[in-house]
Amino acid sequence: MQIYLCSDLQEYIKQSGVGRAIEHQQMALTEENISYTLTGEEPYDIIHINTIFPQSYLKAKKAKRAGKPVVFHAHSTIEDFRNSYFFANALASLFGWWIKKCYASADLLLTPSAYSKSLIEGYGIEVPIEVISNGIDLSYWSSTNEEILLFKKKYGVAPDEKLILSVGLQIKRKGILDFVEMAKRLPDYQFIWFGHTDKKLLPKEVVDAIETELPNLQFPGYIERDELRVAYQACDLYVFLTHEETEGIVLLEALASKTNTLVRDIPVFTPFYTHEETIYKGRSIDQFIALGQAIIEGEVPSLVDAGYGKVSEKSIQNVGKQLKNFYQQLMPVNLLP
Repeated sequence: MQIYLCSDLQEYIKQSGVGRAIEHQQMALTEENISYTLTGEEPYDIIHINTIFPQSYLKAKKAKRAGKPVVFHAHSTIEDFRNSYFFANALASLFGWWIKKCYASADLLLTPSAYSKSLIEGYGIEVPIEVISNGIDLSYWSSTNEEILLFKKKYGVAPDEKLILSVGLQIKRKGILDFVEMAKRLPDYQFIWFGHTDKKLLPKEVVDAIETELPNLQFPGYIERDELRVAYQACDLYVFLTHEETEGIVLLEALASKTNTLVRDIPVFTPFYTHEETIYKGRSIDQFIALGQAIIEGEVPSLVDAGYGKVSEKSIQNVGKQLKNFYQQLMPVNLLP
């Protein structure tokens, strides 16, 4: 069994959650000893498509004509397209039409959460949909005290200063406006947001937020995965204030790092994560401020071990087993291993 893991325009998506998800799929297939190609130039039995560019759709149609099963990974929804770039809301209807067209070309849709599955079912697409996490490599997310000290020195954070971190594209949907407001209202804590988006694609209010000049706020841009590994453990609190997600790989990374974590209370995080049991959740800037301070100052119980236990259910190993099962269901009986 050979899988074509298809993702087009890699240079544009490598810094996104989709880019990370593709890396995780490669790791998961390797765990299960499943052969795969990234080019499609070698013979393959199933095409597994992660992107929704025109060439991705055309590859799906070509595979169908050749009698090969098509798996489309539904990373995107209409809901998480809105409030992203300055033109997103105006184009939401067109985007919705396009992703429905792409997803309807599949024999099987995979999507990262029960929440995103419920959204896609509402689009009226008559294709089987299965839920599978993007996965997390639990063995990777740890660092040494020396690495943490060097990280803090690089970003001008004193060893005794408290650091609040967030990671993601610099878009409104990810909660960047609330992050800046937290920095304004908590001047005794340091704030760093890692991630980059071309300002030409952003509305003025987001550009203004990114350009906010505060002594405790930094936007260093995108960093490589190995430095991000240290960042999670260098911070005292990771906040994920996103308004809409299909899963949120950065949240999996933070929990795997055993980092104190606070998220916005939105449907995708229910019921998998329980407030005050596996994670802390807030719904307003006032709650983010109050909970953030309480977590950092040790006024509420630490949930890092409970969060790690929960995210362990989404390990790369488990994802590999699930992918293998889904692929085998699509394979002709005479081609199964």
